[in-house]
Amino acid sequence: MSLNQTASGERVHIAFFGLRNAGKSSLVNAVTGQKLSLVSAVKGTTTDPVSKAMELLPVGPVVIIDTPGLDDVGELGQQRVARAKQILQKTDVAVLVIDSIKGKTPMDAELEELFKARKLPYIIAFNKADLLTEIPSADANEIYVSAEQNQNINELKERIASLAKAAESDRKLLSDLVNPLDTVVLVIPVDESAPKGRLILAQQQTIRALLDIGATVVATRDSELKETLDALKEKPKLVITDSQVFGAVSAIVPRDVKLTSFSILFARYKGDLSTVVSGAAHLDKLRDGDRILISEGCTHHRQCKDIGTVKLPGWIRSYTGKAVEFDFTSGTEFPEDTQGYALVVHCGGCMLNEREMQSRIARCMENNTPITNYGIAIAQMHGILKRSVEPFPQVLRLLDDKA
Repeated sequence: MSLNQTASGERVHIAFFGLRNAGKSSLVNAVTGQKLSLVSAVKGTTTDPVSKAMELLPVGPVVIIDTPGLDDVGELGQQRVARAKQILQKTDVAVLVIDSIKGKTPMDAELEELFKARKLPYIIAFNKADLLTEIPSADANEIYVSAEQNQNINELKERIASLAKAAESDRKLLSDLVNPLDTVVLVIPVDESAPKGRLILAQQQTIRALLDIGATVVATRDSELKETLDALKEKPKLVITDSQVFGAVSAIVPRDVKLTSFSILFARYKGDLSTVVSGAAHLDKLRDGDRILISEGCTHHRQCKDIGTVKLPGWIRSYTGKAVEFDFTSGTEFPEDTQGYALVVHCGGCMLNEREMQSRIARCMENNTPITNYGIAIAQMHGILKRSVEPFPQVLRLLDDKA
């Protein structure tokens, strides 16, 4: 996959924060070499986070995010500040932009402490250094720059790249599960909810990961799965299915063939599989009147049989026999406080980056709200949860210990 085709969720997210008129937008434009953000001497020119997926050398494929000033005022200003802080949930590397003439303010120091609390790699860029008569000595994570004069911009990019490299995860989608020349069968239903003429991102990324390994990929619909398996000379190493046909696929796939879902793969890849597997047990503890949040990381046109807003609520009500209520969020929407929910059911998160998915899980844990995942919840309701996590021995042991 080329750099300009890299999914947003696989890119390093670099966000620029600071007060109004610190020169964030000018610095973003200088770092990217593009007029990405509108620049003006008027305070509060950047009113909403501005994101751009691009290639930034020497980092590689990134998402650059310019945020509104954190000292914005008024009711609308406070909404802008809230949006800027929301960007922290997905930030891999933060750049705190400070006006060199004014120096670090208490609000800048507060934001720096927030970076530290979140264990977020960051660098402080003192902008407008060309206006100083003398450049002060800088700490290890500080640099004096001038967006106007292009002063130390390359050095700033090198420092950002170093932080991004240090923050890289060793997460694996399939490389620890599948070997070269193994056969893997992908079960991809094609119904009214499937996007016309293309595959969803999780399916695309799974295929690419398997090809990178050197495995043999066989894709089929659930309606042809039995015939596909019968046509193979040897049993496949693994079957990966769309979660919504988990039950039917489990009945067809031989018991000695490992089975999981795209959603479960991405729960491990982007989040914390053990936590969301544990959360599935709370489906059996729901009571009448409980509220459940169903959250998707992407936004798309809802179909009449949409899995998140139609199928999952129906399956949960049928499985539990309880009169539970549902709320729904998508895209960047996710509540800071989840205490009002008896359970959160989240998609695999293929459209989210790792930090944002893990941030959502952490918020649920801080609020003592159990969280599970589409595929895991469906496997639980079909009585095949243990089978669906057999490819992951550590998680399987967790279930065995609780049994």
